[in-house]
Amino acid sequence: SEFVLQGGSVKTGKMPEGEKMRQCKQEEQQQQKEEEREGLIEFYGSYQELFQFFCSNTTIHGAIRLVCSKKNKMKTAFWSVLFFLTFGLMYWQFGILYREYFSYPVNLNLNLNSDRLTFPAVTLCTLNPYRYSAIRKKLDELDQITHQTLLDLYDYNMSLARSDWATLSARRRSSRSLLHHVQRHPLRRQKRDNFVNLPENSPSVDKNDWKIGFVLCSENNKHCFHQAYSSGVDAVREWYSFHYINILAQVPDAKALDESDFENFIYSCRFNEATCDKANYTHFHHPLYGNCYTFNDNSSSLWTSSLPGINNGLSLVVRTEQNDFIPLLSTVTGARVMVHDQNEPAFMDDGGFNVRPGIETSISMRKEMTVRLGGSYSDCTEDGSDVPVQNLYSSRYTEQVCIRSCFQLNMVERCGCAYYFYPLPAGAEYCDYTKHIAWGYCYYKLLAEFKADVLGCFHKCRKPCKMTEYQLSAGYSRWPSAVSEDWVFYILSQQNKYNITSKRNGVAKVNIFFEEWNYKTNGESPAFTVVTLLSQLGNQWSLWFGSSVLSVMELAELILDFIAITFILAFRWFRSRQQLSPPGPPPNSHANAAFQDEAPSLGTPHRFTVEAVVTTLPSYNSLEPRGQSRDGEVGHE
Repeated sequence: SEFVLQGGSVKTGKMPEGEKMRQCKQEEQQQQKEEEREGLIEFYGSYQELFQFFCSNTTIHGAIRLVCSKKNKMKTAFWSVLFFLTFGLMYWQFGILYREYFSYPVNLNLNLNSDRLTFPAVTLCTLNPYRYSAIRKKLDELDQITHQTLLDLYDYNMSLARSDWATLSARRRSSRSLLHHVQRHPLRRQKRDNFVNLPENSPSVDKNDWKIGFVLCSENNKHCFHQAYSSGVDAVREWYSFHYINILAQVPDAKALDESDFENFIYSCRFNEATCDKANYTHFHHPLYGNCYTFNDNSSSLWTSSLPGINNGLSLVVRTEQNDFIPLLSTVTGARVMVHDQNEPAFMDDGGFNVRPGIETSISMRKEMTVRLGGSYSDCTEDGSDVPVQNLYSSRYTEQVCIRSCFQLNMVERCGCAYYFYPLPAGAEYCDYTKHIAWGYCYYKLLAEFKADVLGCFHKCRKPCKMTEYQLSAGYSRWPSAVSEDWVFYILSQQNKYNITSKRNGVAKVNIFFEEWNYKTNGESPAFTVVTLLSQLGNQWSLWFGSSVLSVMELAELILDFIAITFILAFRWFRSRQQLSPPGPPPNSHANAAFQDEAPSLGTPHRFTVEAVVTTLPSYNSLEPRGQSRDGEVGHE
């Protein structure tokens, strides 16, 4: 119904039925649109509504039981405990998977490859340190002092050449300097239990309780280091080597001395049935192993093996008879051989082995390559550039190169000089007790710390990510045989001018070849990738809840809705506190303000709309004027 008041008169009327239905329908559609528009930003009114909707509509197994059994508190409690227990077990499994993933495990891949093989480098040493002409006199003096030492300790009269005895008196003046330093580090007997010096010829001590060694003291003689050995042979060799190194260090550029005699050591050299020449080897001198020759070390023309077998490798006939060498340094007869990769130094004391004289040694090889994963999977290094140790060798990075360089750098830093067996750092000089009096004491103390890894060299030096190794196996046979040794030695004497003094210990033969054409590659691959992790997580999720990726999204939506409701409730609580804090307005303030408008003029009619709520037509919320009537009249339609 509609009421219109004009000039004191009220007019009422009725709307047609079609117009009413049309307006009602429009109102309902507008209200539905408003509800739909509000649903885009509307959240649940409470946490209970949120969780009830989630449990009723989620695809996670078991969640609906929390709603279906809400009238039975025992079942609700049981399914709640079971549901959250399952969640806990699943995330416990997730933790195990994440821990395994971040441990970066690897799989070992083994591959067999068949290809033409590059022949490795082969180093062969004489096992006899040579008496260089530049240090011959001092070595003879050291031999005389050693002769007297052995005579005092063991009553052993070492045989010397007549020339040595004849020139001994003439060299006494020049040997005073060497004798002084040898007497500072004498070889003496020491007690086995406490290494205390004992008087000579002490009758109260059994000979089995003696140890032989020498004492190394600091420069002020306040601290001493006792280097003792249970074997007298080892003690004499170590003591002699210590003084021998000092003699070598006194000669400028002693390592550059080239007194090699290739033809007098290697009688025959053949590779793939072809004769070797000087372009196929390089020479260097080792302080303990003598003259050494490295074959196939020239990267410009490397040997390759097209077929395996003894006839497709390297074959050498070497002389093993000792002549004019140093017997106190080398106590073995034969030669020392080592197989290594190109551009790697030959550490003869680490990877070499001896060849017996009078024996043909056949060495078969198997090539093996190892490729490691770097980064988070291992601590290997690609080229050593990220290792905090300077490479003192003119070769590529290897673990042994790094370890020896680390020791040498610590030697220079702590002792003020460099050890003669290792390369010389820039600006340093080799240790010599004529210049560095107490370097021996410093060296042996540092060596003990190095072996105990106090210096940290074994932790600093990491393995290379790519390395090549050769697995060797050796076979032995007598060479030459008893029925053929006569003509073999005769040909050698005619061809190489070899004067035979000991047929059995004079020569040896070495054959080095590939055992098979295949070579093995050990590679690494990630055992736990991101795809594997997601697959394992999905398996666990399906095992405990039988769900999919969309179920995970439902759970994520639940968490986001929970956070949003929390913010909305907190905001409403904050607004309600603000509205309650200020005092309320006067009760008649709005009514008074409504009648403060200006009074209408006498000739102008005053019109206003009165909104009434009618129970029969709740959709009609307003009444519009239908016309004008005289003051005080009411019209009905």
